[in-house]
Amino acid sequence: MTPIPTRTMAELNRWHVTYTEAALEPDLPIIDSHHHMWDRPPERYALDELLTEFVSGHNIRASVFVECTAMFRADGPEALKPIGETEYVNGVAAASASGIYGPSRLCAGIVSYADLTAGEAVRPLLEAHTRASPRFRGIRQQAQHDPVLGSMARRRPPPGLLKNPEFRAGFAALAPLGLSFDAYLYFTQLDELHDLAKTFPDTTIILNHAGTPLGIGPYEGHRQNVFKTWSESLRRLAGCRNVSLKIGGLGMTLCGFGLHEREMPPSSDDLAELWRPYVEVCIDAFGATRCMFESNFPVDKQSCGYPVLWNAFKKLSATRSAEERTDLFSGTARRVYRLDL
Repeated sequence: MTPIPTRTMAELNRWHVTYTEAALEPDLPIIDSHHHMWDRPPERYALDELLTEFVSGHNIRASVFVECTAMFRADGPEALKPIGETEYVNGVAAASASGIYGPSRLCAGIVSYADLTAGEAVRPLLEAHTRASPRFRGIRQQAQHDPVLGSMARRRPPPGLLKNPEFRAGFAALAPLGLSFDAYLYFTQLDELHDLAKTFPDTTIILNHAGTPLGIGPYEGHRQNVFKTWSESLRRLAGCRNVSLKIGGLGMTLCGFGLHEREMPPSSDDLAELWRPYVEVCIDAFGATRCMFESNFPVDKQSCGYPVLWNAFKKLSATRSAEERTDLFSGTARRVYRLDL
């Protein structure tokens, strides 16, 4: 399949300035539970770019960085090169903690990369990540692979990664070190994650991007069937109490909403209308105490602006109780990632 074209950061910024919104409920505390940073010339999304988003009018109190294969060490043992990303992000977090950039605490939690198929041999890397930053909380190893589409990820994970015996041997090292696992996969793999979660009930697992209900390729034009399969698998997964869920990522172009093709960026009302069925299933299945909103920026920037995204989440949660909304916007992320704020 032909990859979905993506716009450069400069093109996206020009698109987003054509429509924006004032922040609703500007005092509501938010922890952005999932964003990235990278410097891949000519594309850059780092401290300055994040700060631009965070001063959009919403009360972003802190954030969680999630790995994106950035700033690996150029030298040294191959197995230890991913430590470079933790070191880089910890530097950004330390700069933010100085307070000179405002009250937000960027990258208060760090989720890094390790190849768990190394089995028990992955433990030195996990320990090195822990030494590299007091903010290090866990690992994400992307697993997304669809029987028809294959993998559209940078690392091209193989099929069946979560069932791989070597992967599971490495996965077993997480809980004894007090580390969590962020799972990124497609909706067709939710039952594989269910099996993993049942096998390792003492390991905290955070499902990224609402389980990624695909809407491209063979799934285009079949949204109702995808929704049915996705929601049934998600509810089954919710029975595993060690699994939490990030609500977001629906702005990824592979979800097939076509927002990136619009002449004008969508409004928060547009997003709320499109995403409401998915958000309601997520919260009703997992409960607010195991759900957290995420921006997934800059990836979701292909479809919507940062202030508009959080306005949409506020509208989508408007009928929930004050306690539920606290969990969705900050409480769950604070607990799951053990953030020291």
